Amino acid sequence: MIKTDLQIAQEAKIRPITEIGRKLGIDADDLELYGKYKAKLPLHLIDHEKIKSNPGTLILVSAISPTPAGEGKTTVSIGLCEGLNRIGKATTVVLREPSLGPVFGIKGGATGGGYSQVIPMEDINFHFTGDFSAIEKANNLLAALIDNNIQSNTRSLNIDPRTVHWKRAMDMNDRSLRQIIVGLGGTSSGIPRETGFNITAASEIMAILCLAEDFHDLKERVGNIFVGFTFDKKPIYARDLKAQGAMAALLKDAVKPNLVQTMEGNPAIIHGGPFANIAQGTNSVLATKMGMSLSEYVVTEAGFGFDLGAEKFLDIKCVSAGIEPQAAVLVATVRALKYHGEVAVKDLKEPNPEAVKEGLPNLEKHIENMLKFNVCPVVAINKFATDTEDELNIILHRCKELGIKAAVADVWGKGGAGTEDLARIVAQVAGECVSKFAPMYEWSWPIEKKIETVARKIYGASAIDYTPQAKKDLKTIETLGLSGLPVCIAKTQESLSDNPKLLGRPKNFIVTVRRIEIATGAGFVIPITGNIMRMPGLPQIPSAELIDIDDNGVITGFS
Repeated sequence: MIKTDLQIAQEAKIRPITEIGRKLGIDADDLELYGKYKAKLPLHLIDHEKIKSNPGTLILVSAISPTPAGEGKTTVSIGLCEGLNRIGKATTVVLREPSLGPVFGIKGGATGGGYSQVIPMEDINFHFTGDFSAIEKANNLLAALIDNNIQSNTRSLNIDPRTVHWKRAMDMNDRSLRQIIVGLGGTSSGIPRETGFNITAASEIMAILCLAEDFHDLKERVGNIFVGFTFDKKPIYARDLKAQGAMAALLKDAVKPNLVQTMEGNPAIIHGGPFANIAQGTNSVLATKMGMSLSEYVVTEAGFGFDLGAEKFLDIKCVSAGIEPQAAVLVATVRALKYHGEVAVKDLKEPNPEAVKEGLPNLEKHIENMLKFNVCPVVAINKFATDTEDELNIILHRCKELGIKAAVADVWGKGGAGTEDLARIVAQVAGECVSKFAPMYEWSWPIEKKIETVARKIYGASAIDYTPQAKKDLKTIETLGLSGLPVCIAKTQESLSDNPKLLGRPKNFIVTVRRIEIATGAGFVIPITGNIMRMPGLPQIPSAELIDIDDNGVITGFS
């Protein structure tokens, strides 16, 4: 009988976190312990001079367009870390924290899989070190201060409730909270107005935490959050409500990266968790720089396909933080390519080489996108038990034709032992890469030009359509002097287009920008395309129905 991910994780030998710290050269007194197997890393461990002069080799892991079959990008990232350590490269994997939305929704867990996992699995998937809770509290404190000021007669900032765009946040998929009315119950309960909830992973506080460089920067970014307008059209920011001090104080521990371990006892830094379809989709700058300070190699992952998380990693995070990857790994699977070749999910396990060929254009488009950023690509074929040699060879042959190095990796079944070939290729490509990373656009460009550059060059759109609301938002952005911010485009992950039904490599499609949200604290604007929402809903059969705990406190049901 095949073991589940949870069974494999629970049987793994877990080492004291102080032992993992020693691998990184960290004294036990510098670890802020959360029990035996988790710790916070103080920010003074980041070596900014080393990062400037001799940073660790940064490897970005991304993927082709996601499918219901799952591509295993996090699993490959962890397995690659194991493989690099096995070939003598001191490596740390740096990942995002799981959100309870997907854990209880579709995924049922987000710590890798099989013999390529980070542990303790249950802790990481649930409350971990409380980062998400702190982000929620800071977010909702600002919401409470806004409504309190609207209610106030003596200290009012004259905020027009109709212009307040700040929403509350919670780390759960709950579609019923997308649009709500607050302030009901009479004059003592506030001023009634329409608002809503975002999932915590899509909140601006999460984005701020993941882009902040230090405590000072964190506090300044929080103060820069745009709240809305007064009745006489003056902009209001969080600093006008004197909110930034208390909000930053709530985040004093959450801003510190978390140290855990892989199943083979290698260091894993996990911090922040913005989604890539509705936020920037990468772990924190502080976590990445922590890894670059302490390790020879750093493997980091960006959410969903290269068109989403990786684009934002490169155009927003790298430019903001002044870092760049030495190589990028694109994860593909036989099953995913068959799905993009129009094979139904129920038939993906059946051999179908022709369908793999039909799905290759999706892989090819993502490779093209990698080259547009001047990053050196490697393709990792995440192997599943149902894959045939013919199917795997079709992908390998096409990569060879394109001049792209590729390797098959059995990350689920063999962990680091299944990724040594991939690790050698990645190390070689990273060491020999002479390309100089180039972002897709200059931040100084007009907002429309930035949106259209990404939509046309990365997605492959033929045109961009702006709704009347989006055009109004563009004028507001210009009035506020925010045209120089980068764009964090919210788009479906299921297609290169903004229509989830267009699989493979769609062409001649139009991207529709419905509205553009302002995130001045994070330092970007968010064009909302298609039908994407910042508060997901649960599926018909949520993973929560499978998760349980027995009388001895042992958790079951993670997938």
